[in-house]
Amino acid sequence: MAKKDSKSKNALVFVSLGGIGEIGMNLYLYGYGRDGANTWLIVDMGVTFGGEYEPGIDIVLPDIRFLEEERRNIAGLVLTHAHEDHYGAIPDLWPLIGRVPIYATPFTAEMLRGKLGEMRIKDDDLPLEVLPLGARRQIGPFDVELISMSHSIPEPTALAIRTPLGTALHTGDWKLDKKPLTSAPTDENRLREIGREGLDALICDSTNAIREGVSPSEAEVAENLTKLIKKAPSCVAVTTFASNVARLGSVASAARATGRELVVVGRAMYRVIEAAQTTGYLDPEFRFHPETSFAQFSPNNVVALCTGSQGEPRAAMSRIAAGQHPHVSLKQGDWVIFSSRTIPGNEKSVGRVQNALSDQGIEILTDQDALVHVSGHPRRGELEQLYRWLKPSIAVPMHGEGRHLEAHAELAEDLGVKHVIRARNGSMVHLLPKPAGIVDDVPVGRLYRDGTILTSADDGQVRDRRKLAFAGIANVSLVLTTKGELVAEPEVALMGLPEEDNDGVPLEEIARDAAVGTVESIPRPRRKDPQLVSEAVRRGVRAALNQAWGKKPVCAVLTTVL
Repeated sequence: MAKKDSKSKNALVFVSLGGIGEIGMNLYLYGYGRDGANTWLIVDMGVTFGGEYEPGIDIVLPDIRFLEEERRNIAGLVLTHAHEDHYGAIPDLWPLIGRVPIYATPFTAEMLRGKLGEMRIKDDDLPLEVLPLGARRQIGPFDVELISMSHSIPEPTALAIRTPLGTALHTGDWKLDKKPLTSAPTDENRLREIGREGLDALICDSTNAIREGVSPSEAEVAENLTKLIKKAPSCVAVTTFASNVARLGSVASAARATGRELVVVGRAMYRVIEAAQTTGYLDPEFRFHPETSFAQFSPNNVVALCTGSQGEPRAAMSRIAAGQHPHVSLKQGDWVIFSSRTIPGNEKSVGRVQNALSDQGIEILTDQDALVHVSGHPRRGELEQLYRWLKPSIAVPMHGEGRHLEAHAELAEDLGVKHVIRARNGSMVHLLPKPAGIVDDVPVGRLYRDGTILTSADDGQVRDRRKLAFAGIANVSLVLTTKGELVAEPEVALMGLPEEDNDGVPLEEIARDAAVGTVESIPRPRRKDPQLVSEAVRRGVRAALNQAWGKKPVCAVLTTVL
């Protein structure tokens, strides 16, 4: 009886600090123990990418203040695979939580070492344990088994997380593909065995839960790429996700089959190719030329494999489209194949690149024109299959935006799952012992890597940049005597504003008059306070410009008293 009572005090909980309600920035926690005294297992630590709403920000990371408070109670960090949205935050965030042990498969570990090296971070003392595929390890109170899945990168793994209370399975990113061309297919036999053993909770990818049917195979894409490149009259450029090793191999095979030379364009491609060759995931015959060799080949004798499928401004395809790449250029009649899916939020940037190419008479092929891309995530048919194998009594949809999560939740209910939990980032989900449900929440948010500095999204610099982009800035400089008199007319500098109002009056003159009028309206004894004068002038100038222009610019005032 005492043993049963001790066990009943413990619980298994699940928390997402990023990745539920969005695509990207995945960081998940499993906690085991008594309330307020959990030991935590971290699954993945990823990033997302800044968009137009976050000017100047390339990388967005999950806020880990909760983990920093729990750093003494973290057993380890397990990586499901080497996509940026699952491991890209490690260089920035891992040092903040006590350098906990990291567990990864060989390819993921190689990619992590390459990332740290690229950022000039020494990994000599990195507590990284490389786990073979299918490995099983005790990590703190968690018995963790790696289960091979299919995805658009080598060695994706689901995690069967066993505790004395029961078992949860965290799928990571996955699909069902019998010919994934790199890693082995999803381990159906092991998943069925876990279902027969009895699975309590399934925490599962939702990305394609709104799409019916089953995703096509990577092998079908390889065949179609070869057929298309054979038809191309001139140069062919293919842009895809650099991490999609199977697709890189398919493009290389298509180039060989059509008698063309392969030129790799973009630094990210080189890092992935090196990791894939080191771990044996690229054909030994994979041969390519560096981008500096592009001009050596005739257009109908080359395939350029390029980064930039998401319209990233500094990636190869964006620079080629703008005519700014130092080594690679395309011309009318050439083909560009976008062997990728546009990630939600990147539509405008991808559209800009494609329009720039079209304006030059370059033919564009996307997955709307031919089977040149398949998703690495399960459609509804694949989800149904997984649920039938595993038969969980609890389902927690993850990895998706709101509509994906809700479609997944409704599907799980239709399939007879008793407890379907609609969690979001910050929800603390009590999994075991049953009944399952949301019992608490933890602080969540976003961090920005701004240049080389890590800041909170609440710090305000990005908000200021949005204001500057919308209405510009007015700078005013004042010099007052100790008696409160202006030494000279205020200096005014406007950036991002029209030169004149509708009546032809210069806005600079309007701002200067407003500054003088505001100073003169302040009693002289109070003009000795530079802070008071600066704030009054800031408000006065901003109001005057708003009246003349209809917008309120950012206004900065420097007041000096001599």
